[in-house]
Amino acid sequence: MQAITITRPDDWHLHLRDGEMLRCVLPDSARRFARAIVMPNLAPPVTTTELALAYRRRILEALPGGLDFEPLMTLYLTDDTPPEEVHAARESGRVHAVKWYPAGATTNSAAGVTDIGRCMETLAALAETGMPLLVHGEVTDPEVDVFDRERVFIERLLAPLLERLPGLKVVLEHVTTREGVEFVRGAGGRVAATLTAHHLLLNRNALFAGGLRPHHYCLPVLKRERHREALVEAAVSGDPKFFLGTDSAPHPRSAKESACGCAGIYTAHAAIELYAEVFEQAGVLDRLEGFASLHGAAFYALPPNRGTLTLRRDAWTVPEEVPCGGQRLVPFRAGEPVQWRIAGDDRG
Repeated sequence: MQAITITRPDDWHLHLRDGEMLRCVLPDSARRFARAIVMPNLAPPVTTTELALAYRRRILEALPGGLDFEPLMTLYLTDDTPPEEVHAARESGRVHAVKWYPAGATTNSAAGVTDIGRCMETLAALAETGMPLLVHGEVTDPEVDVFDRERVFIERLLAPLLERLPGLKVVLEHVTTREGVEFVRGAGGRVAATLTAHHLLLNRNALFAGGLRPHHYCLPVLKRERHREALVEAAVSGDPKFFLGTDSAPHPRSAKESACGCAGIYTAHAAIELYAEVFEQAGVLDRLEGFASLHGAAFYALPPNRGTLTLRRDAWTVPEEVPCGGQRLVPFRAGEPVQWRIAGDDRG
């Protein structure tokens, strides 16, 4: 197949940052996706509906003319988030989910949840309103191996929570393990998962190919090949519990190539094209539309987008770096080819 046209897709997990970085990265997502669930882990975090609506305004102000893009906002859950904030978020019509970051799990998560037991009234409000809880599924116990943090999180925290609140709607974000996939499949219809392009394309060997590769460092960290294979099988299966969420997470080059480099991989510049590679390699390119354009919208009870997007098989080379104000951003596959491109994209 040399070209494919799909309903315009959505990104159900995206980091846009703020300020100069927002203006730098937003066009890449807006050219590909009609909507995106925007992560709230700014500094300071987006903990209230008022802050979420202000952030939404900044995103729309940064959107270049001629691009049509709707940011779907989220709140950052803390130990002290009141149930009333959930109801205010729902009533706003602009805030679509609440994000649970275990404190210390990833970028800007210091203000996250230290004890989920402190949040039960707020989570009950989520179940009542039907607003999804988006989960960064990792424990932060230093005694747990970093490659086991997702599995242990599910066993210790997520499974018991769903037993206690069976009406809670949950997205296990950027699932990375075979155990995570199996858990989502075995859970009820109110549980789903997003899958990133980089976890579908890479295993943990990519962190050490030819030396330490900081631009392949993300959280949750890349896993063994058997886990990658399970993720691909879930993505291409047609199961509506699994849908696209890039977790595209930009950091300047200086923050990645440092003594304590930041976690995050920037994929927005080629996001839908990278997913097309995965589905083509699996021989089911016809299932890309469900994964990218239909499953997530159905889970969030939103209509599919009306427009379309056409991809054609035509290789192009990703730039070595992208200027961003006075800094530089290294994109995924820097200096390497991507096999698909959006129709109308004239990059060489």
